[in-house]
Amino acid sequence: MKLSNTELKNIKAGATISATLINSLIKGINSFLDIGRYLGSSIRRMVSGNTCPLK
Repeated sequence: MKLSNTELKNIKAGATISATLINSLIKGINSFLDIGRYLGSSIRRMVSGNTCPLK
């Protein structure tokens, strides 16, 4: 079964932004920011000499 050009132009794609997509993007951004905070904190502690001594 072939569709006419006008029928093809009326087809709507299913690309919508859902709450699940937004939630996963926010979690990904927060994880990225947390990694940056932890890395920056550990570098600052090593530079200032405030690390726990190894036994």
